[in-house]
Amino acid sequence: MQIKKIIDKYNSLSTVAKATLWYTVANVLVKGVALLSTPIFTRVMTESEYGTYSIFQSWYGIIIIFTSLNVFLGGYSKGLLKYKSDIDSYTSSSLAMTTFITCCWGVIYLTNIPFWTNIFNLPPQMMAAMFIELLLMPAYELWSSKSRFEYKYKLVVIASVWMSLLSIIIGVITVMSNSHRVASRIGSDVFAKATIALPLFILLLAKGKTLFSKKFWKYNFWFNIPLVPHYLSNYALNQSDQLMISRMIGNAQAAYYSVAYTIATMMNLVITAINNALVPYIYQSINAGECKKIKKTTFPTFFIVAVMCIVTMAFAPELITIFAGKNYAQAIYVVPPVAASIYFIFLYGMFSTIEYYYQKTVRIAVATVVAAVLNIGLNFICIRAFGYYAAGYTTLISYMLLAFLHYRFYRSVLEEEMDTDENVYDMKAIILNGALVLSVMFIMILTYKVIWLRYGVILIICMVGYIKRKYLKEILSTVKEKK
Repeated sequence: MQIKKIIDKYNSLSTVAKATLWYTVANVLVKGVALLSTPIFTRVMTESEYGTYSIFQSWYGIIIIFTSLNVFLGGYSKGLLKYKSDIDSYTSSSLAMTTFITCCWGVIYLTNIPFWTNIFNLPPQMMAAMFIELLLMPAYELWSSKSRFEYKYKLVVIASVWMSLLSIIIGVITVMSNSHRVASRIGSDVFAKATIALPLFILLLAKGKTLFSKKFWKYNFWFNIPLVPHYLSNYALNQSDQLMISRMIGNAQAAYYSVAYTIATMMNLVITAINNALVPYIYQSINAGECKKIKKTTFPTFFIVAVMCIVTMAFAPELITIFAGKNYAQAIYVVPPVAASIYFIFLYGMFSTIEYYYQKTVRIAVATVVAAVLNIGLNFICIRAFGYYAAGYTTLISYMLLAFLHYRFYRSVLEEEMDTDENVYDMKAIILNGALVLSVMFIMILTYKVIWLRYGVILIICMVGYIKRKYLKEILSTVKEKK
């Protein structure tokens, strides 16, 4: 009977809720496996080696912006609506465009390898592995974006879990079996991704049968070029901390921060899952003139994200010990501000979705550039003065500013495009949940050294949750809308 009730509850969920659920499950599995493998890599690899691997990932995130223009993000989702009668050709043409740009950048790298080696601080062998990843992964990103837009989430879940598991399994085996540990970890990750991305690369080109289309390429360039400063600035907000710590203090300190940052941002899997499901829903609701439905559907998500941030803060010492070991215990104080940042990352994502729909890309770029400049400036001053801990707080301040700027631009879009003063989202819920996250952050920082006090605070939070369980159940039940 219990199983039947669960099945009935699942069947009563809307398509959006089901997609959110499965993307969350997939991200939990992917991130969970990655986190469970972290203790192995942090113990087998030295702090410097683990820091080098983190730097490789950071550079990849920056370079792919130039090689792909991130055409598979917001612009592609809008393009699926714009070119809905010719989706396959649009997709293959977009992939051909990213391939062409990637090859051009590859030629630039080959013209002066010593120069770029000095810039990236990575040997040519690692850069070759990165080039393969840069070439193939846009195919996976385009395919998964299209599948999410159509709510075909099952294959995306399977593919993402497969790549993660394969990367970890091969990575653990190769890292433990030879002395070239950084190269082994990078190579295993690229190989795992290629097992899915390469077949998709061939499939998308064969199915679309279009390499160059002036119409599609022009749309992609015009939509995404203004967003390059946004993408770079956004990545600077995410990764400049590690790069600056590495350059200013050392790779070992970058490794401490990287581990804490990874644990603190593991709730990003919830944000990613919710966003992946909500963006197509929000776009389609606006397109159909049903904006009022958006507030009801998104209302519980702000509370869910806030709770996840609080849970991460509450158990930061245990998470650091389990996933990285006692050598990384000093990094626990990075977790609270970075975990609090996750709420504001989700918040600005919700506001910017409306801006993306109406192609207000310049405004999006302006907001992110301002926040990134602030982040880099604060890092430059504070990391030298207070150590790598300071980077967590500069991240929080920058994302709070970013969320505020996007709120102002989002309000302008409502007035200009929708001709309304009514919010698409529930602003009261947004403010209350934000205040809750910040309050708990300060409490947790003060209780880390007194374990009984911290667990006492956790117990009080749980008791309040139990007392208010009916209210919380009502909040969560709002995702059950009619299909």
